[in-house]
Amino acid sequence: MNPQRMAPWAAKLMVLVGALIMLAPFYFMFVFATHSRTAIFNMPPPMWFGADLLDNLQILTSRLPFWRNLGWSLYVALASTALTLVFCSMAGYAFALMEFRFKKSLFTLVMATMLLPSFMNMIPTFLIMDALGWIDQHRGLYIPGAASAFGIFLMRQFAASAIPRDLIEAARMDGCGEFTIYWRIVLPLLQPALGTLGLITFIASWNNFIGPLIVMRSADQYTLPLALRSLQSPVNTEWGALMAGSAIATIPLLILFALSSRQLISGLTTGAVK
Repeated sequence: MNPQRMAPWAAKLMVLVGALIMLAPFYFMFVFATHSRTAIFNMPPPMWFGADLLDNLQILTSRLPFWRNLGWSLYVALASTALTLVFCSMAGYAFALMEFRFKKSLFTLVMATMLLPSFMNMIPTFLIMDALGWIDQHRGLYIPGAASAFGIFLMRQFAASAIPRDLIEAARMDGCGEFTIYWRIVLPLLQPALGTLGLITFIASWNNFIGPLIVMRSADQYTLPLALRSLQSPVNTEWGALMAGSAIATIPLLILFALSSRQLISGLTTGAVK
């Protein structure tokens, strides 16, 4: 057979196999959410949905304030996303289209923070939150990361490539202040990048485990990742209930990604294309 004709089919087959491998954990999570703990550990394990979903949900809600934890996760993710969009867009606009002393040095310093491993921030984060009195306070989860280096970099790159400098200078000559320029001109033009950064920030905050582990102490204040982790024990983990909680926690992200995957890819590539 002609190798040139086989190449596209081979590539599609590889993509299909890779997609199935990536989707397999999600499929088994939803399947195991409908089975009891004993059924999950049968050999072979169940491959199709069972009838124990309601029992697993009852166990889940009896051992955790699950819906309260879900609400806290939503609150923290929305607050983190909103603050990140505001501060990162302001900083990106300043680094891209304003001139001030030590601009390059400050931007280099911001980028250098991306080189630090995340585990190095654990002890300083705890000490700062403790000094501020924010231990067991949700503000300790979304305020410290409100101006992320990645967000500033993304906003700066997009603003530099998508917003004409002449437009900003014309607005200044017309007497517009910097905040007016930011609010009425820059922010609307940053919408593709804002959408991308918002999605990335929401997903990262929703899945954040280390932050709540450091800051939170009360079970009824936990976000979902930490709450679900508290279900695990060395001898008596209700895996069906744990899978049911994980499935519920995953559904919003799957819906969000399905509705906005094009926006995510477009926002990440627009600056590079331009």
